[in-house]
Amino acid sequence: VLSSLVVAVYSSNMQIWALIALPTLASAWVSPSFSGNLRSRATGLRMSADEFTVAVLGDLHIDPRKMEDYEIGRDQVKPILEEAKNKHGNVALVSLGDLGESKSVRPKETSELFAGTTECHKLAAEYLGSFGVPYEVIGGNHDLEGLDEFDTDEANLKMFLEVHNKPTPNFLRQVAEKTLLVGLGSTVFRDAKYTSHEVTIDDEQIAWFEQTLKDHPAEDGWKIFVFTHAPPNGSGLRVLQENHVVNGCCWLNHSDDKKCRKFIELVREHRCIKGWFSGHFHLGQDYQDSITFPTIDPSEGPYPNRGSCVFVQTSVMRGGTSRDGRQQSRLIRGNKDGFEICTIDHQKDGKVRLDATITYRDDTHEVGVYAHEDEAYDHDEYFKVYAPSAGDELHPPDECYIAYDDEGHLVVDECVSLDSKGWWYLADGRVLGMLNGMLVEYDPSTLAPLGLVVGADELIGKRIAVVDSGLDEECEVSEEVGMEGADCADFDGREQAVLLIDENDGSIVVVQPNEDGSYWRKIVRNKMVRMKEVRRVKAAREFAKNVLGKSEDDAKVVSSWGPYTTVSGTAKKTGVAGLTAPAQR
Repeated sequence: VLSSLVVAVYSSNMQIWALIALPTLASAWVSPSFSGNLRSRATGLRMSADEFTVAVLGDLHIDPRKMEDYEIGRDQVKPILEEAKNKHGNVALVSLGDLGESKSVRPKETSELFAGTTECHKLAAEYLGSFGVPYEVIGGNHDLEGLDEFDTDEANLKMFLEVHNKPTPNFLRQVAEKTLLVGLGSTVFRDAKYTSHEVTIDDEQIAWFEQTLKDHPAEDGWKIFVFTHAPPNGSGLRVLQENHVVNGCCWLNHSDDKKCRKFIELVREHRCIKGWFSGHFHLGQDYQDSITFPTIDPSEGPYPNRGSCVFVQTSVMRGGTSRDGRQQSRLIRGNKDGFEICTIDHQKDGKVRLDATITYRDDTHEVGVYAHEDEAYDHDEYFKVYAPSAGDELHPPDECYIAYDDEGHLVVDECVSLDSKGWWYLADGRVLGMLNGMLVEYDPSTLAPLGLVVGADELIGKRIAVVDSGLDEECEVSEEVGMEGADCADFDGREQAVLLIDENDGSIVVVQPNEDGSYWRKIVRNKMVRMKEVRRVKAAREFAKNVLGKSEDDAKVVSSWGPYTTVSGTAKKTGVAGLTAPAQR
C-alpha cells in the first residue's frame, strides 16, 4: 500500500489549487499514542485512541412479518462493530429514520398503518438495541405516521422520544477525541403545510445545530459528522427519485426557500462539518453520485462550494424496500488523519467494500478519493438528476445554459422532448430548466432541483419562451372591478412572462408564478388532508350507488379545488374548464 498520495487540493481562501503529498488512510489506521484518557459524555466508553467506527443504517421500514433480512443484516454488522469495540471502543450505530412499514401489517384485522405507532417504535428500539453498541436514531418522514393512534404530531413525537430514550429529536454523541456525531430529526407530519413526506427540521433544532457548530470550531480541531433522514439542498447528490423531486420532499425543509438553503450555508461557514449522511431515496451505494466531495479537480468543473463536507447517500437493508435492488448499509472508520466511507453489502454476506477515502490536509481542508468506478447503471429505477453548472472564474456555464437574445427575449429553438435539456436565469434570479420532458425550477444558489413547474404531459411538443412583461413608460388605470390602479403598482425589478407555445393550434399558456415568486408547484397537500379528500370522494360514490341508483361505471365523481382559476379581480365562477365545467378556448 502506498504510504503517500499526490493529489490536487483547492484552497477556497486563496482560490488556487496545489499538488501536495499526503499520507493515505492505509497508513493512518495505526493508532497513535494517546496523550490522555477521554470518556464520552453520552456513552461512558473509555477511549484509548482517536479511532472510531460508526455503522449507519438507512430507511428500515420494519415489517414484523418480514424480519429475516433485518436479522441477517444485524448478524453481518455486529462482528464489524465487535471488532472495533475490542480494538478501540469508540463505536456507535446510527439509524437514519423511517423505522416502520407505511402500510398495515395485519391487513385482515385492521387498515391502520404500522409506521409511527407505538408497536412500530418498540419493535424498532428492540432491534436497534440488539447490535451490542449504543444507538442513535433520528425521525424520518414516516416516523410520526401513527394517525389512528395519535391525534397530534406532538403526542406522536412524545411517544417516539420516550420509546427510544431520547430527550430531544436531535442528538449529539462524542464518539472519539474531538469527534462528534450530530443528528437532526423531522418533527412534522399532520401539520405539514404541503406534503407530509417533507423532512422538516424545526426552528429549535436549527438554532441548536448552529450553536453547536459555533461551539466546536474546526480551528480547535473539532470534526462533526451530521445525520439526517433527507439530505440538504446543495449536497450535490444526484442519485434521486423523481417523485421526491417533483413533489417537494427531496431536501430538508424543502418547501421553505430560506430554511431549505440554511443547511448548506452552515456547511459553507463551518468547516468542522466533515461528513453528512442521509437516506430517504431507497437507492443503492454503487454509484459515485451517491457520494460528493467538498472539492474536485479544476479540470472536472467549477469549485462546488460545499465547505469541508462529504455528503453520503445510504441505501436500505430489506429487499422489499429497495427501489433498485440494492441492500446496503454504510460504515465510517476514522481517526485524526481522516476517515473511510464503506459499504456493507447485505446481498454479499456482509462484504465490506471501501467506497471513498478522505484525508485531512489540515483542520479546514481535506482530500477525497473514490475507491471504485460506478458499479452499475443498468437499470432505470432511479432519477439521475441533471445538475446545471453556472461555472466560475475558470469555467463558463455548461453547454445546456440558454442565454437571452439582444432584445432580452429567450426562445427555445425546438419543441420540448424527453431528451431536452436546458436551463436559464429569470430576471429575479430564479432558475428554470428542462429535464425529462418537464419544466423544473432549480435553487439559484446551489442549482439543485426544487420541484415541478410543468409536467411532461403538458410540456412535450411545445416550445418555451421568456419575454418581458413589465410596465410601459405610461401606465393606464384599469377600470376592471377589483383591479383599479394595479397596472401602476410599484415594482422593483424586471417583470417577465414564461410562455408555452403550441405551434399546432397557435395557443399560448402563460406559466404564472406562485405568490412568493417561485414557480415550482406546491400542489401536494399533507396526508391528513388527502385522506379526508379520499373519504369524501368515497362517500360521493356510495351516494351515487345507493341513493341515485348509479353503477360504478355511470357514477362519475370528480373533485374541485381552489383557490385560483382566473386572473380576474372578482370571483364569480369556480368551475374548472374541461373538468367541472365545459372546456373553453
